[in-house]
Amino acid sequence: MPTQQRSKRRFPVDRVISHLRWLLLLSASIVVLLEPSVSPGGILDGDGLLPTILILITAALYNVAVMLLLAYSSASHLLPVVTLALDTLLTLGLILSSGGLGSPLLFFALFPLLTAVLRFSQPWNMLTGLAMVISFGGTTTFMSLPSSWSEAQPLVVFCSVMVLAAAVGSFVSEEARKVIARRHQEEIEQKRRQLRAAREHSRLTFELASTLSATLNYNKVLRAVLEVGEQGIEELGPERASQMGAVLLFSHNDLRIAASTHLSPTDRNVVFEGKEGALAKALAKAEAVVVDEPVDDSELGRLVSLHSCRQAIVVPLRAGFESFGAVIFGSSEPDIYTEDLVNLLTAICNQAIVALQNAQLYQDLREEKERIVSIEEDARKKLARNLHDGPTQNVASIAMQISFVRKLMEGARDSDQISEELQRVEALARRTTKQIRHMLFTLRPIILETQGLEAALEQYVNKLAETYDTRIELEAEPGAEETLDHDTQGIIFYIVEEAISNARKHAEADRIWIRLYLQGERAFVAEIEDNGMGFDVDAVQTTYDSRGSLGLINMHERAEMTNGELSITSGPGQGTRVRLRIPLRGGG
Repeated sequence: MPTQQRSKRRFPVDRVISHLRWLLLLSASIVVLLEPSVSPGGILDGDGLLPTILILITAALYNVAVMLLLAYSSASHLLPVVTLALDTLLTLGLILSSGGLGSPLLFFALFPLLTAVLRFSQPWNMLTGLAMVISFGGTTTFMSLPSSWSEAQPLVVFCSVMVLAAAVGSFVSEEARKVIARRHQEEIEQKRRQLRAAREHSRLTFELASTLSATLNYNKVLRAVLEVGEQGIEELGPERASQMGAVLLFSHNDLRIAASTHLSPTDRNVVFEGKEGALAKALAKAEAVVVDEPVDDSELGRLVSLHSCRQAIVVPLRAGFESFGAVIFGSSEPDIYTEDLVNLLTAICNQAIVALQNAQLYQDLREEKERIVSIEEDARKKLARNLHDGPTQNVASIAMQISFVRKLMEGARDSDQISEELQRVEALARRTTKQIRHMLFTLRPIILETQGLEAALEQYVNKLAETYDTRIELEAEPGAEETLDHDTQGIIFYIVEEAISNARKHAEADRIWIRLYLQGERAFVAEIEDNGMGFDVDAVQTTYDSRGSLGLINMHERAEMTNGELSITSGPGQGTRVRLRIPLRGGG
């Protein structure tokens, strides 16, 4: 052991002895003051009080010097031996100067033994006791030889007591040293465990951070949480303890298992409400909850895999005021989830929350991207169909008619017939131009951005009237559109356009009504009603994905973008009504 460490251990003991020395000096001073007739049969005849006081003053000055040395850490390693020798001499001086075996300061003889017990091992304690016996006995014998057993008896008793005190003190000090050493070893082991736990905590946290930063896959994040959590339990917990784990995430109003380890297929399908037991407590308090005998828990007991576990822990997955779910770990061993392990699992879950949020955002972005691609693909298909059904066929017809006119002109036929054919070609070309302009208008209605929803729908209805025979009526409540922003108005326009296109092409309706109005101050409502052939809504929506068109799906998705509700009411031969309800701010 280095000298500096030994000094740090020795100095506290020396300071304790110095305080005890003050206590004994104070006690001796009080005894001297209360016993002014200190026996003059001491070293100095005539007046034993003066030498006793001088010895007490000398001891006080000596103790001050020792404390100064200890205060400035300048004490030598010989200090314990020197102070023990001086304490022994001062003790002999006090006892002999105040009456010898009849001195009221005889109790002071135990002080050197006490210092030896505190400082040294068992042999030194016995040597100190023997030194006191030899010194005191020799000095007493030298001063006054006992002439009879009655005179020698006090000396024998004193020497016997000192030897016995040295033996008892040696035994007690040795046992005390063993206890102190054992406690010191336990403290070292505790610190080692704490350091090991902190090291494992840091390593696992870093490992989890590395894993989570390398992926944005939602399922991989969940598996990483369970794997790292189980590694922490294996590192900090007992050996050969079987584990199970599960990540529970909220789905609507219940909790479902999103990832798991060592769970049976039946357990993976268990649905939790999170309203009872340890699960409800962890979610309510937003802190980890350890439960013994999880088989007895009202909700956790539903997992058959937990029936063989003696202890389980529920760690909530929470970010701010939003709760995502919880993570459950179970162990076949009792009392496994110590404070260090609970802190580790809590840290893992807290870090995983951020990764789960990022993965969820990434997943939402991917789904949004796929949805936009689907919408664009559907728009291209729709444009291709419209071009094929209208302008493309018209252009082909125009080409055929022009070819026919050319043949008429080459054959020098009747000019009136040629004029009629040219008029037909002109009319068809004009109709084709209107169809193309109508398509361009529906693709990007500039008037919607400049004048609003009502003006855009009026222009749209007029263009349809110029091109098709369908009669469309628009009824708009004044000021209704002013409650909506431009993005919402654009979404409504496309839903109305899709509904009218379906009514005109598929339902073969010849009359369509468009109604825009406010529902008090709660919502904006847009209705599109037709007198077409109608259809079975449930049957169509059930098989809609296989029909190769996404019109109705796009209408519902666009309605969700406005937090609105889209409902379709129809039946064979009953026409169709499409109703879009968009809640206003502050409304319901």
